[in-house]
Amino acid sequence: MAAGADHGLKRIVWKRIQDTIIADCRKSEVWKILILDPFTTKLLSSCCKMSDLMAEKITIVEDLYKSREPVLEMKAIYFMTPSAESVQAFINDFKPKPKYKAAYVYFTDYCPDDLFNNMKLYCAKHIRVCKEINISFMPQEAQVFTCDNPGAFKSIYSPNSQDKKKTLETLADQLVTLCATLDEYPGVRYKKDNNMENAKILAELVDNKLARYFELDDSGKKKGKTQAQLLIVERGFDPVSPILHELTYQAMAYDLIDIQNDTYKYKSKDGAEKQAVLNEDDMLWVRLRHKHIAEVSAQIPKMVKEISASRKQPDGKITINNLAQMMKKMPAFRKQLTEKTVHLQLAEDCMKHFSNNVEKLCKAEQDLAVGSDVEGVKVKDPMRTLLPVLLHPYSTHDKIRAVLLYIFSVNGTTDENLNKLIQHVKIEADREFILNWKELGVPIITSPSFFSRKPTRRDRSQEDTYNLSRWTPVIKDVMEEAVENKLDVKEWPHQSESPAAWNGSGAVSARQKHKPSSQDERRTGSRLIIFVIGGVTYSEMRCAYEVTQAVKSCEVIIGSSHILTPTGLVNDIKSLSKGPMEVFTIDERNNA
Repeated sequence: MAAGADHGLKRIVWKRIQDTIIADCRKSEVWKILILDPFTTKLLSSCCKMSDLMAEKITIVEDLYKSREPVLEMKAIYFMTPSAESVQAFINDFKPKPKYKAAYVYFTDYCPDDLFNNMKLYCAKHIRVCKEINISFMPQEAQVFTCDNPGAFKSIYSPNSQDKKKTLETLADQLVTLCATLDEYPGVRYKKDNNMENAKILAELVDNKLARYFELDDSGKKKGKTQAQLLIVERGFDPVSPILHELTYQAMAYDLIDIQNDTYKYKSKDGAEKQAVLNEDDMLWVRLRHKHIAEVSAQIPKMVKEISASRKQPDGKITINNLAQMMKKMPAFRKQLTEKTVHLQLAEDCMKHFSNNVEKLCKAEQDLAVGSDVEGVKVKDPMRTLLPVLLHPYSTHDKIRAVLLYIFSVNGTTDENLNKLIQHVKIEADREFILNWKELGVPIITSPSFFSRKPTRRDRSQEDTYNLSRWTPVIKDVMEEAVENKLDVKEWPHQSESPAAWNGSGAVSARQKHKPSSQDERRTGSRLIIFVIGGVTYSEMRCAYEVTQAVKSCEVIIGSSHILTPTGLVNDIKSLSKGPMEVFTIDERNNA
């Protein structure tokens, strides 16, 4: 079993797959073929390894959409999304002639009647099993999920979108499968926003679909609400967190370094091209990802020294016995050293960017975001904070980010002022980088008489922070207030009530006193599930772990359609006003 799947969402998803697909497999001793579409391929590789499948007598894994040779003596397991393309590809495998002895079909979600009837029409005599297993989300990390749909951002927020309603319906279906997999029937709440309706619409959809799903439980009784809350919020609720330069390891790496599909490519000291996957199979990554880069840079070299020291013999004598012991330990040493080397390199890369230009930017960004300087003195004139950034030869991308933080800090600026800023950054032809934020309900242009109240933030003046990391994502305030049962009902209306017992940490922690430190014990407490429409940031993901760690009695799970990086979001915002074919992007990491 993959190390990363030993806990959290990945473990739960793998267990669900074992209890359905694998349990059916075990009933027959015959070796089988597993056929997957792109979504289920990604889903399975996130929570298990090929060796896990081999142990269950699955000998070959094939792509549903590729042409395959018939293997008439073998049974095929089809694990696929209930889409027209997948169902058609399945039918093609059995019409006119079957490719396999029999088919065991498992859908990630509810299969529409027309597709199901089509399958029956052509393939009924070949299908031995047909089930819906309700997993149409992606377990990204122990406490993070996505709907694996970056395109949802444009579908929901583009003024030219043709499929907003359909996208929200699909996200609602995916959220229901998350709740089903966790066996939670949560109370649903959403962040009220006078300009935007998406959170309200999605909350209604999810609540209605949950009621239908949980109408009858396995024993034929109506299932009641469980100890869980689901909060739905839109991306415009906190535009600052996705734009700031973050200095915690994971968020910083994904912002400054071109990491695609969680794969970090680097050159080793001898010039060889290498790559490493940053996921929960790498326990060092799990230990370091939420730490500040200053701590990471200090810790890794120490670890390397410790490993090297532990290989030396304390008495200096080399005996055959000692050598044999060392040889036994070599694979473990090699694995440990490789992990440390990867992170030494990645942390070095991050620090290179930091010392080149990010360090100077961070002070201005933090002052604009927090509204006060390191000493706690209020920033009276944000423009004075911004100007040095505009006059310095930073990349266009970094200047756009700074201008956005300025506009967010003053809750929108005048048309005249915005024109001057756009000229300064030299993006006259690409004003949409800034203007299109209005599609997310974020004030960009306001009249001088306009007054908008900024949300009050939790007092964190007593918390230890680094000078260049004073900003806390707004979602962390929400998580803490939800757990303490202090969320304002006017701002966070209930789409459906949670049980009365959900009064945050108090009631739950009382049940946990006997063993508060155990992670599994904590799972028996309550769950807070947060869904951000329009993408979640790495810093917000970190908050879910921090609050869970602090509260111990409530597990916080956070998810979205996809995970954001600052570059990706700025480009997505720009393309909101474009038609389907006109896409313009900036990627200036190399100039940084």
